[in-house]
Amino acid sequence: MFKYLWMVTQDLFLAVTLATLMHVMLYRLYGRKGRMIHGIALGTGVLASIALAAVKYNTNLIISSHWNHYIYAVILTLTALTVLFTLLFGRKENSVATAGGTLLCAAGSLLSATLVFYSLPGVLLYSFSFNTMGQGYLSSYYMVRMAGWLGALILLLVYSRLLSRCALFIKPFGLVPFTLNIGLLSFAVYCFGRFFVPWVNRAKWLRWPVKYSDAAYGWIGSWMMFTANHSMLFIWITAAIAVLLAILLFRQGMVIRDPYENPAQLRKLKARNRHWRRVAAGVIVCIILCTVIMTAVKTNDTKQVELSAPETFTVDEEAGVILVPLENVSDGHLHRFEYKTEKNISVRWIVVKKPNSASFGVGLDACEVCGNAGYFERSGQIICKRCDVVMNINTIGFKGGCNPIPLAYEMKDGNLAFKLSDIIAGEKEFR
Repeated sequence: MFKYLWMVTQDLFLAVTLATLMHVMLYRLYGRKGRMIHGIALGTGVLASIALAAVKYNTNLIISSHWNHYIYAVILTLTALTVLFTLLFGRKENSVATAGGTLLCAAGSLLSATLVFYSLPGVLLYSFSFNTMGQGYLSSYYMVRMAGWLGALILLLVYSRLLSRCALFIKPFGLVPFTLNIGLLSFAVYCFGRFFVPWVNRAKWLRWPVKYSDAAYGWIGSWMMFTANHSMLFIWITAAIAVLLAILLFRQGMVIRDPYENPAQLRKLKARNRHWRRVAAGVIVCIILCTVIMTAVKTNDTKQVELSAPETFTVDEEAGVILVPLENVSDGHLHRFEYKTEKNISVRWIVVKKPNSASFGVGLDACEVCGNAGYFERSGQIICKRCDVVMNINTIGFKGGCNPIPLAYEMKDGNLAFKLSDIIAGEKEFR
């Protein structure tokens, strides 16, 4: 759940913020015509994103790194045109439709559509990764992840609505294009760094081999590395722009500057100012939630889980078995063991007593789906470290899905007995 919550929020926050501000700016400049043109462009971007996601899911025709190279080029071109046209034709609210205004509407709308087309396909593809390891669409595994995915989308929709109201109410109008241009130029800086990745990696047009360590890599390589290592910086710049607008609107709602003739008009103005403050507060709350999701939630979700230390056992070389006392593994918790073979390969296996049963769930600390990442215990549940799937303890020891690879055992004189040959045969899973 948390994985898709922060991933969707992180992937879409910047595009949602910039597209929302663009929508309001064009509406305040050219009224319903500007809003209609931008709305059509956004709808087209969404449909194109769905089509691209379908192609990516069903074929191998699209290599994302190469595809994004051309999208970055389009974003850079449209950003330059939009900023230029905004400076030339986007100064006055409720402008009369002119040729310049048409150019601004076209460039801004196409830029927003491209931002959607760049950000949305990957988010749509996340939903196809929920139903894995044989789980059904109505399983808790699928529903929990869908909740995180939908939760992020709902949060961003609420944020977009509040931000649009904030940009619509704020005065003077020039604050909207000013902050939008800062956001667009910031993202253009990121796109400029990522634009050169295919060129340098393949030396497609430089005609000579280039590596990250080469002196000839120069400032292009440095900028590429900076944008790759500090991608979140550009999201924080965009968030700061939205916070700035919200703070200015909140301050605007603190004082009544409009003239009024009677108490009724004064009450109306006070109600309007309260609405402004609530909108501004809503934007700030949404940004705080998004920030927590992209920092604390992300950090907690992506932190590495340390596997518990292997426990002791006895090796009976003559009988060719490994013995684990039953009393050591009968508490219902996960117990991990490790045996180093003659090839210096550490073979791990786990044991957990099944609830309300005298039998044990036993298997290698690896599975056919996720490899030898291993399993850990959290709140009494056995969980795969790599895919975060919760194991049904009663099915541990059975083949299939993300279950541990079965390992045979016998109960012998108060011990769990494992054949050394079976342990050694598990070497191939831990190489």
